[in-house]
Amino acid sequence: QVDVAAMARLFGYVDVTDTGFIVAVLSIVFNPLFWNVVARLEHKTRVFSRVLGSAHAACYCLGAVILLLNCVRSHCFTEAMKSQPKLEGWDCHWTYYSGVAISAVGTLFVISSFLALGFTGTFLGDYFGILMEAKVTSFPFNVLDNPMYWGSTAIYLGWSLMHASPAGLLLTAVVAISYTIAMLYEGPFTEEIYRQKQKGVKNK
Repeated sequence: QVDVAAMARLFGYVDVTDTGFIVAVLSIVFNPLFWNVVARLEHKTRVFSRVLGSAHAACYCLGAVILLLNCVRSHCFTEAMKSQPKLEGWDCHWTYYSGVAISAVGTLFVISSFLALGFTGTFLGDYFGILMEAKVTSFPFNVLDNPMYWGSTAIYLGWSLMHASPAGLLLTAVVAISYTIAMLYEGPFTEEIYRQKQKGVKNK
C-alpha cells in the first residue's frame, strides 16, 4: 500500500504554483493533445497532405514539429526541477545511478521502438494513409505495449531520480497520465484505421 504520509512529505517539497512548474505541466499536457488533434484533422481532411504536396512530406513535417516540442518539454521539465528543492535523503550515489539505469532502459525502449517502426510509423503515419504491412511484434513490442511512451516516461523518471527531485517525480506522473490518456484515444482509432484497410483489401 502507498504510504500517504510519505507521499505528502515528498510532495511538500513541490511548489505547484511556481511559474516554471506550471509551464512544464502545460508543455507535458500540450504535446500529445497537439499531435492527436493534428493527426486526426489530417486523417479526416487530408489538409496537410494537400498543402505540402504528399502524405510523406506532411508526416515528416509533423514528426519534426513533435521532436521540437519534445525538446521544449524536456527543457521546461529540467528547468522546473532546477528551480525547486532536492530531497536531501535521495541526493546520493545510489539514487543517482538508479536513475541512470532507469533512463538507460527507457532510452533503449524509445530507440528500439523507433528502429522497429521507422519514422512514419513512429510519427502517426497511419493517420496520413501511410500504413504498415503488418503489426510490429518484434522487440520491444513483444515486451510491452506502447514502449515508446513508457520508455519516454522512464527517461523522465530516471532524470528525476538523478536530480533527487520531488518536482521531477510529480512531473513524471503528469507525463504518465498524459500518455495514458493519449493511448486510450490513439489505440482504438489506429485499430479502426487498419480494420478499414483490411475491409478494403477483402472487398477487392
